[in-house]
Amino acid sequence: MYIPPGFETVTPYFFVDDAARFVDFLVHGLGGYETLRSLRADGCIANAQVVLGTSTVMVSESSPEYPAMTGAFYLYVEDADASMKQALAHGATLEMAVADMPYGDRQGGVRDTHGNIWWLSQRIVHEPYSA
Repeated sequence: MYIPPGFETVTPYFFVDDAARFVDFLVHGLGGYETLRSLRADGCIANAQVVLGTSTVMVSESSPEYPAMTGAFYLYVEDADASMKQALAHGATLEMAVADMPYGDRQGGVRDTHGNIWWLSQRIVHEPYSA
């Protein structure tokens, strides 16, 4: 099986209203960078690809066939506190303040303007999760 560089076996694919604004949040609010954008005949995003850390996500403008939907995502970051400030400065709302968790992550949560929840997590121990 061949998987293109930057992609994983499972790749999140967002269908959202105002996809251009969502891509802007991924880039400026979560520190990603856009690698591809193709447009539909009506000028809306058919497919955009944004790299967040080591993962690529895809984004399309919603349509009657593919309505907008939300999800929850666990995003590993270098600095959970700085990432939280950045996301909030770009329109996200607070779900949970950043704190050290018993499972070895420093984590907080935000909800973006499209309704998705992002758990911004910084691993503070260098060991796998344990029960």
